[in-house]
Amino acid sequence: MKNFLLGVAATLAALALVLVVLVFSLGSGASSASGSTASPAPTASAGVAQRPADLTADETWLGAVELRSQDVVSAQGDLVDVVAIGSGVRFSEAGLRAQSLDIDATIPFATVAEQVGQDVTVYDAGNGKTGVERQVTILGRDITLKATGTVTADGGQLLIEPETIDLGGPSFLDAAASTLARSLATIRQDVPGVPAGMSLDAVAVTPQGFDARLSGTDVAIGR
Repeated sequence: MKNFLLGVAATLAALALVLVVLVFSLGSGASSASGSTASPAPTASAGVAQRPADLTADETWLGAVELRSQDVVSAQGDLVDVVAIGSGVRFSEAGLRAQSLDIDATIPFATVAEQVGQDVTVYDAGNGKTGVERQVTILGRDITLKATGTVTADGGQLLIEPETIDLGGPSFLDAAASTLARSLATIRQDVPGVPAGMSLDAVAVTPQGFDARLSGTDVAIGR
């Protein structure tokens, strides 16, 4: 999981999914407005946008757009329980540009582990902690490294830092290899399947994965 948004093709694939959901929600808006129960308000919230005075002939402006999807699947990794709110959205043949965009989503542990690779397992360790297990070679020995630690939003990325490390060997081995083991158990990654320019603001561990909140301004979503 070196970088979920590396490569233009991968980014556009994720953004095209947002565009499809937007068109669907616009097409179904009229029928759902009568006689239906309003869905609960999402936890993310975008700012109030001002009507633009410079729309071009091929642009449509949307004051606020709300998108929901149980699953979002992309080449970079899957997300679940996704809620996205865009404010001040310009829509044209070139794609979308949102004045502001907020996203709430759950990142499954499998998505994180798959992107890290190297037979890494990431799991809920209880009490708000994250567990990391991987096969490593330290001091010439093949070892199963197990670590538990905290997950935070740091610099717009997801950061897992170990607090406890178990190398499954003698105590002298743990002490001699602790620095290397700590680096091997530390994970820092972007969030997959979201438009470029989105930054991770908050994250928490749940039994299903990492509950993440992201935000961005002037986010371009092109075809």
